[in-house]
Amino acid sequence: MDPLIPIGEMTSDFELRDGSGNGYSKAGMQGHIVVLNFWSAECDWCRRVDYELVSRLNQWDHQVVVWWIASNAHEGLDLITQTAVERRIPCVLVDADHRVADLYGAETTPHFFIIDGEGRLRYQGAWDDITFRQRNATRNHVSEAIDALLTNRQIEIPQTPAYGCTIVRYSA
Repeated sequence: MDPLIPIGEMTSDFELRDGSGNGYSKAGMQGHIVVLNFWSAECDWCRRVDYELVSRLNQWDHQVVVWWIASNAHEGLDLITQTAVERRIPCVLVDADHRVADLYGAETTPHFFIIDGEGRLRYQGAWDDITFRQRNATRNHVSEAIDALLTNRQIEIPQTPAYGCTIVRYSA
């Protein structure tokens, strides 16, 4: 589980568009905590996390920006948009060629990367500690990491294995 970007290192900039064609750039988020959620409209693991994550957005107010990133090559814009509306997801960015997923080393959905206000990677991995064998969460890794950043504390667990559905990539 060696990440492409080590914890504490500066992250690479990127720009993606949402379903309406609006551009979003990581560089434009300087000073904010940015959560990248590599996501799938079809993955049941994502569905479970989506409702929990959307409900936490108000807690974090405007200090935290969350981007759902759709990197599956086989999921079309209609499916992505319809699913986002149904789950009340505010911002899904389309990464159809999985360029950003490759840049960050995302392999599954959901797979989270938390970037601090300076642009450094502070957490990467799973939403919580639920796995195929452990069905009840005892920790929420993403919430714990964000709470630590918001209160200027060290993140206790900065990296965990991501779990869920494999990101579908098509090669040329």
